[in-house]
Amino acid sequence: MPCRSLYRTVRLPLILLVCTGLAGCYYLQAANGQWQVLRKREPIVELLEDETTPPELAERLRLVQAAREFSIDELALPDNGSYRTYADIEREFVVWNVFAAPEFSLEPREWCFPVAGCVSYRGYFSRDAAYRESARLAKRGYDVAVGGVSAYSTLGNFDDPVLSSMMQWDDIQLVAVLFHELAHQVLYVKGDSAFNESFATAVEEFGVGRWLQSRGRADDIEVYVERRELRQALMALVATARDDLSEHFKSSLPDDEKRRLKASRLQQLSDDAEAVLAAAGRPGSNWLSGDLNNARLVSMTLYEGRLPAFRKLLQNCQQDIHCFFERATELSELGESSRDEALETLARR
Repeated sequence: MPCRSLYRTVRLPLILLVCTGLAGCYYLQAANGQWQVLRKREPIVELLEDETTPPELAERLRLVQAAREFSIDELALPDNGSYRTYADIEREFVVWNVFAAPEFSLEPREWCFPVAGCVSYRGYFSRDAAYRESARLAKRGYDVAVGGVSAYSTLGNFDDPVLSSMMQWDDIQLVAVLFHELAHQVLYVKGDSAFNESFATAVEEFGVGRWLQSRGRADDIEVYVERRELRQALMALVATARDDLSEHFKSSLPDDEKRRLKASRLQQLSDDAEAVLAAAGRPGSNWLSGDLNNARLVSMTLYEGRLPAFRKLLQNCQQDIHCFFERATELSELGESSRDEALETLARR
């Protein structure tokens, strides 16, 4: 998604195939990795009844349990086995994503799968396997990036557990991700990441606000909103840098000059992000520092570009989540161009 600083999750294609050739081996590692996660699941109810469960873990699991019931009763999210279990995966990240893009292009290298459609990453359950793939792509001339991911969704194809890697988040972030991922089980348009992520983020925002109100934590809504606004400010910097770089890459300049301009613009992006974070009282937390390249920018694709339209749709429904789901489903059934046009019209109103 990005490292978990953006708490994006990855929708993994999980098809078990015989390992015949590179693609088959990739599917096999995905299926095996998924199986290893699923076999570690333990019912949260049983863990809470077990006196040996560490008190801190029990407290977080009670939070998950309460948020899960809230998601059903108040947000009309699926009442199924997702996030009813816990899996201790015994590592910091569950998956490592590999991103790639040409040296002078921000069009990502894509991989297409039967379940998830075409996506701009490959997910590996092994860190070493991810870095081997990134090295292979680098030898072919691609800019590459590898990012650890703390959680992913199977879109309801399996009963996704809460992972130990998710326990590093604070309460608001943990609840937000649960609502976000469950929203993908309500509606998911194959191949339209902007629609899917914007829809799920709108549900997340609505849900977190209602959740905090219900818990008597209205003051924390401001914390959540400020966090979202900071993220959007940083992503706006990324969007501007992408536009500038695209112009450089399309020019007839010599490659050496393109490389110089690219390095300069990426450094400017990092510096601008540091200034924004310092102004927000968060110096030293710049995830736009380090070795930026086209692949890093691809990993920060602006998936929420349709969010204003979905916020407007929710407003038009007078904050009725059932109405919102119905109207969003109607939009999802339109052809791509008609869907985009309808969302653009909504956002302008």
